[in-house]
Amino acid sequence: MSEHRIEVIINGEPVTARVPARRLLSDFLRDDLGLTGTKRGCETGICGACSVMVDGRLVKSCLSLAVQADGQPIDTIEGLADGETLHPIQECFINGGGLQCGYCTPGFVMATCALLAANPRPTTDEIRQALNGNLCRCTGYTQIVESIHHAAEKLHGN
Repeated sequence: MSEHRIEVIINGEPVTARVPARRLLSDFLRDDLGLTGTKRGCETGICGACSVMVDGRLVKSCLSLAVQADGQPIDTIEGLADGETLHPIQECFINGGGLQCGYCTPGFVMATCALLAANPRPTTDEIRQALNGNLCRCTGYTQIVESIHHAAEKLHGN
């Protein structure tokens, strides 16, 4: 199997690696780099647990090849916190009960980052639409939506 050299910037840090042509981005992040916050869920792009940001776009890493990310910045859940200080979106999910088991949470948080970057003050309907690619089996979605409203307020004011 042929390998390709890729250069990416992951959570602000340059990374150079050799990856097989068919290496999934999710496997590269988790297995090669140890960034296990990116979860393997359905592995078919339905659940959103593997969501990361690639060049500012929300991407399901189980549907993307690592070679497709060559030359681009990748942001994962591990890159949101500033040392021990959680990102405001992470804080709002915790404080608002937007998580239970936590398995889907990284994908929801990354989807929220993408949403709030594009729409700083989304309505409930806009939040629900933005989350339509993420599944949670524990919380129901009420607390997740409320957590996102709180995050929008915290990040962007009323």
